[in-house]
Amino acid sequence: MGVPAFFRWLSRKYPSIIVHCVEEKGKECNGVRIPVDTTKPNPNEVEFDNLYLDMNGIIHPCTHPEDKPAPKNEDEMMVAIFEYIDRLFNIVRPRRVLYMAIDGVAPRAKMNQQRSRRFRASKEGAELTEEKNRMREEVIQRGGYLPPEEIKERFDSNCITPVKPHSGRDAFHSDPFVPVQVFLSDASVPGEGEHKIMDFIRRQRAQPNHDPNTHHCLCGADADLIMLGLATHEPNFTIIREEFKPNKPRPCSLCGQTGHEIKDCQGVARQKQGEHDEFAGAMPAAEQEFIFIRLCVLREYLSRELTMASLPFPFDFERSVDDWVFMCFFVGNDFLPHLPSLEIREGAIDRLVSIYKDVVHKTGGYLTQNGFVNLERVELIMQAVGVAEDNIFRKRKEDDVRRRRTEEPSPPRPWAGGTVLSRSTTLATRPTT
Repeated sequence: MGVPAFFRWLSRKYPSIIVHCVEEKGKECNGVRIPVDTTKPNPNEVEFDNLYLDMNGIIHPCTHPEDKPAPKNEDEMMVAIFEYIDRLFNIVRPRRVLYMAIDGVAPRAKMNQQRSRRFRASKEGAELTEEKNRMREEVIQRGGYLPPEEIKERFDSNCITPVKPHSGRDAFHSDPFVPVQVFLSDASVPGEGEHKIMDFIRRQRAQPNHDPNTHHCLCGADADLIMLGLATHEPNFTIIREEFKPNKPRPCSLCGQTGHEIKDCQGVARQKQGEHDEFAGAMPAAEQEFIFIRLCVLREYLSRELTMASLPFPFDFERSVDDWVFMCFFVGNDFLPHLPSLEIREGAIDRLVSIYKDVVHKTGGYLTQNGFVNLERVELIMQAVGVAEDNIFRKRKEDDVRRRRTEEPSPPRPWAGGTVLSRSTTLATRPTT
């Protein structure tokens, strides 16, 4: 489940929660690969106990990666998945548990979203094919050069569904071996992967021998994982995800060269890469890096921001964290449309926190308790948002008008003698009076 712009806003407001991962690479000696010794201390100077993998967040990027060609068949896909898991294990180095969760049968809302997304992807794919054929004909008619079309074998990622059977294979191999418990929740268990992981953590917390200092690490790029991690109320919780690098160049789907889009393709012959063109077809060698999101640091930030003085009752930080997560639902996600006046980029969450503090002071209580919502207090927050909506929409319109004025070129202005001149007119061509 994604929350648009949430991670960007969070990382800018609380920059200390982001830490770049230190990754130790394996070595090669005389053609023999020497794996990373994961029994040594973690180079990130923190020891993790449990590692949780939302496998659908790994399977799909491995089937259609952005920095290398897509796998041709299921065998190549499985190898890519194994390498990805090994890499994550080498970075995190869990000492107790490795939990892998594959999405089972999804709830109805998720099914509807997946169905609409796949219909849209199919429609956009057909439109892209038509545009490529049309542009190819135009470029060839202009005398441009385009490489011949090749029919490439490619694994269809649409066949990855909760009911798709896969042959049983050993999905975990590390050398030297670290004695950890490995759990696999496959597609036969209903529910999404991240929710099965959260259920596992809650069950562990309920055990009488649970260690409250257990350090959890969850792999995933969805913004809701941050909220789910906070909702566990575990003091040591970290999320590992790939670092997002915007504006990465993508090759043109007609000529295969970078620097332009398909609509601007001129059919220029490709330059040789290397003296004998030996580097033709090579992809960029930059490997995707990983970052840690430290929820323990985020909890400290939220503690300073949510703490309220002079309350008629003792302040409970854990209850306020649950309320903060609940209020984030109003800014929208994949299943719930956000309120039109609440945009994260416009400071919607900060505005909700300010209103929330007033409501808690007036009503003498929190919004949520043990998963149940006090609708009367939520109604007060919605009323306050409704009062501010007019000003929000008015300011949004003023900003839009101001931006359009700066983007549009100024109209031509009259010069002496009634001649109309544009800005491009030089002094030499101006008429004399």
